[in-house]
Amino acid sequence: MMRLLQLMLIFLPWFARRRLLSWIFGYDLSATSHIGWAWIYPRKLILEDYATIGHLTVCKGLDLLHVRHHASIGRGNWITGYPSGSGNHFSHQLDRQPELILGEHAAITNRHLIDCTNRVEIGRFSTLAGFQSQILTHSIDLKESRQSSEPILIGDYCFVGTKCVLLGGCALPDYSVLGAKSLLNKCHAETHRLYAGSPALPVKELPATWRYFSRPSGFVA
Repeated sequence: MMRLLQLMLIFLPWFARRRLLSWIFGYDLSATSHIGWAWIYPRKLILEDYATIGHLTVCKGLDLLHVRHHASIGRGNWITGYPSGSGNHFSHQLDRQPELILGEHAAITNRHLIDCTNRVEIGRFSTLAGFQSQILTHSIDLKESRQSSEPILIGDYCFVGTKCVLLGGCALPDYSVLGAKSLLNKCHAETHRLYAGSPALPVKELPATWRYFSRPSGFVA
């Protein structure tokens, strides 16, 4: 019955759907936020001023989806997780946080796969660009023969190119670029760098004066 109700809500005009989502599920949705025809049902949802989610995006299995002001999630994204307190998987990780946090003016473009079994945070003014990148926070721990997960952090003012893969436990520093089709599998610390390759390594220093790194609006015309 609940699934049928969730499906019906998707096709209501947004002004009515926003009020019902707030009333039925307790979601915190700004009057200026917007969700298209999309299946967005985490346990907790916060959309700040002018936050948007595009058509045909799916978000399920998360404890929290928090989209800060002027941040956006585009069309056709698949965002899933494994809720805390569910079943036997990840029972050894009591502090696991299945969440997706977008900083202000951050953007996820279209048709990406994001696994939020553990926390994924995308910093302010950062862009997950292009198509078909994969963010994967969980995998099988072969040594212990069990599912395990680690968080992923993308810093502020970062740019992630098309068809990249980011694995649990990795971090992209502030003011960095991850080149197209790169594999990020560890934490890096040097800012203002181009990271590229498989695995990704710092290959070039980037000027701090580039306008992308200081733009006042997330949208790039």
